[in-house]
Amino acid sequence: MCRAGEKYSNNILKIYGTSYVKMRVGDNMINYPLPKRRKTQKRVSVKNRGMTFETLIDEANRYYLEHDKAVIHKKPVPVQIVNVDYPSRNKARIKEAYYRTPSTTDYNGIYKGRYIDFDVKESRGKTSFPLKNIHAHQIEHLRSVHAHGGIAFLLIHLRVIDQVYLLPFEAIERFIRRSENGGRKSVTHEEIDAEGYPVKEGFLPRIDYLKAVRTYMQEATQ
Repeated sequence: MCRAGEKYSNNILKIYGTSYVKMRVGDNMINYPLPKRRKTQKRVSVKNRGMTFETLIDEANRYYLEHDKAVIHKKPVPVQIVNVDYPSRNKARIKEAYYRTPSTTDYNGIYKGRYIDFDVKESRGKTSFPLKNIHAHQIEHLRSVHAHGGIAFLLIHLRVIDQVYLLPFEAIERFIRRSENGGRKSVTHEEIDAEGYPVKEGFLPRIDYLKAVRTYMQEATQ
């Protein structure tokens, strides 16, 4: 019969949350306490936060602006409004609209006196990032930014390994040239790791990509 707070299961006695195993020592039965299992903490990742990758970049940009780190904004998408409905005097509802021109990249701004321009990409590829995910007009735009002394790059989230990388345009250009010369049409995760700069997750902001930008700037001037 169990006393208050006791519970038996498969020769294991549990008393108020602590487990004991019954062991015979000589003629006596002794209850030895079992070590408690440590609770493992799951890594907080980009893909399981319920937020999109772009939303996390927007969050980082707000933090940079509020703390006077940088001025970086998401570019507005140029839209041609064709048809507007006015259900009342002070209300308007857009019923038909089209993109005027293809958008270039997602973000641009100023950091430490340098113009930066970049796009964000996500890849579900198990071993590589397809180059077709970068549109031709985006490549041309990043090429122009780089040629005029700006800092041009991609922020790539590899979902399979849940890692974010900054991939500078110089590396992108090499991979594009390789594909145009008959080489592979994608970039392996190993190549991104070798050519890119890992973006470590933090607390505020969670995707602190400016640290990777700063490292790239320092190495580029050496």
